[in-house]
Amino acid sequence: MAPMKKKGERGAAANYITRNRAIKKLQISLADFRRLCILKGIYPREPKNKKKVNKGSTAPRTFYYVKDIKYLAHEPILEKFREYKSFAKKLKKALGKKEFDSAKTLEENKPEYTLDHLVKERYPTFIDALRDLDDALSMIFLFSTLPANDKIKYKTVENCKRLSAEFQHYVVISRSLKKTFLSIKGIYYQAEIRGQDITWIVPYQFSQQVPTDVDLRVMMTFLEFYQTLLGFVNYKLYTDMNLIYPPKIDIKKDEGNAGLTAYVVETTEGTDILKNIKEKSEQQEENVGQEKMKEYQKRIKNLSENMNIDNEENEDEDDEEEETENNEEKEIAFENQDKSAENEISETDKLIKETQLRAEFQKLFENCVFYLAREVPKYSLEFVIKAFGGKVGWDSSVSVGSTIKENDPSITHYICDRPKQDHIFLHGVYVQPQWVYDCINAKKLLNTSNYYPGETLPPHLSPFVKLSETDYNPEEEIDEDEIMEDSEEVSGTTKSTTEEEEEENEEEEEESDEEEEEEKKEDVEDENKKLAMIMMSKKDKRLYNQIQYSRNKKAAEVNKLKKKKIALQKK
Repeated sequence: MAPMKKKGERGAAANYITRNRAIKKLQISLADFRRLCILKGIYPREPKNKKKVNKGSTAPRTFYYVKDIKYLAHEPILEKFREYKSFAKKLKKALGKKEFDSAKTLEENKPEYTLDHLVKERYPTFIDALRDLDDALSMIFLFSTLPANDKIKYKTVENCKRLSAEFQHYVVISRSLKKTFLSIKGIYYQAEIRGQDITWIVPYQFSQQVPTDVDLRVMMTFLEFYQTLLGFVNYKLYTDMNLIYPPKIDIKKDEGNAGLTAYVVETTEGTDILKNIKEKSEQQEENVGQEKMKEYQKRIKNLSENMNIDNEENEDEDDEEEETENNEEKEIAFENQDKSAENEISETDKLIKETQLRAEFQKLFENCVFYLAREVPKYSLEFVIKAFGGKVGWDSSVSVGSTIKENDPSITHYICDRPKQDHIFLHGVYVQPQWVYDCINAKKLLNTSNYYPGETLPPHLSPFVKLSETDYNPEEEIDEDEIMEDSEEVSGTTKSTTEEEEEENEEEEEESDEEEEEEKKEDVEDENKKLAMIMMSKKDKRLYNQIQYSRNKKAAEVNKLKKKKIALQKK
């Protein structure tokens, strides 16, 4: 007789385990279980059929994979959690008995753990770590601006400031910044490192209050792992560029709120990279450009030789009177080779143009010297300008470390956010801070006339949004005739008079045969569309009408915005 099958021992029920059973199996508290899951990257799972997994019950429960819980059972950090639990009991007992000497020895031998092995487990390659760096950077930049309190320690805030400044220095030295955007939430940045686009957000530096309705324990657990991850990434990035990690900190400048200038980034040879960054970047770009140009020239020479050989063979074949089937096949092959050679040459031209444009974009502010007024965000503008090769100075009342004074004749741009200035220097142009960010997104130096102090600024569009043809683009030039035609098409009304009909008849008589054929083709297409509509089912017709309705609604909204823009321009 076959053995009886028990419920919950096979199938989907055996693959899942509830949270309570997992906690009992691991013999830890709920808080430690949450911390362990966050650090190891294990999250709850949603089974397809909850009733089968839950043994017929429909009560709401949290499920995990059984294999994930088995994986957690062999984690070294789990043993450290148990050691810390026993340490807390002994410390509480010693303090209760007023045995302060034993309590002090216990505090000195407090169990500690590291998360280095978890970073290696979760990210086998360096590229994997870069792909998951967006959330880590956003979290670390957030905590670097928060005030220290009972839950957020002062050491944690200082460590976040150090890690974020180190990463910003790498972006400045490598010239890897691509996009910026000023939003209500904060300032978005995007950098390209090792072919990976890394996007993060930095909050504005206002006096912030920590909200009470946020569970900071969960956020601190994430932050604990992210600090270790960013430390690994910064070390790898610095060592690959032959830079000393961690960079030295000038204590006087750091106490004077100098920001990025408080850090001294040195090479392994002992030279200050920030002082010689311009010369080094130019040499690197020239060397890379020369190597790429040599490769492209070699490829073009080889392709041209192949093309000449193919042309000579084709001429010999044309001169022959009798052509065989083999010769015809050869001609086809030669033609394909010519096409492929032309395509490869066009691809090399595109690559050369892209590298040239990229090199020019990295030197966007190289010939510019900026002076920041007191009211502009120095922490952001300093980072952005230096990332594109510009020089920055600021008022001494803001922070220490500025090498450029306000009356310096080399200054090309004064960045201020006040409509009226006390002193105006004629050797520089006065612009608002948005000009810097718009230049980066446009990848060129824009005209400063729209950005003078007190002027109404042009719309600051997000570079992360790709507009389609049907979307409204504020920077696009608008024609009134096109808007009228679009509005007529959307409303479905057509204006016709007897005079227009007579003109149309005269035009039709003057049209050529080719135009008549085109009109016939259009009529045939319209008829086919009508037939397709007739053959549609009710369900398909309803869906088609909904799609057309949403398109017309979107077009009407776009036309409304365009009309509004024209009305404002006329004023």
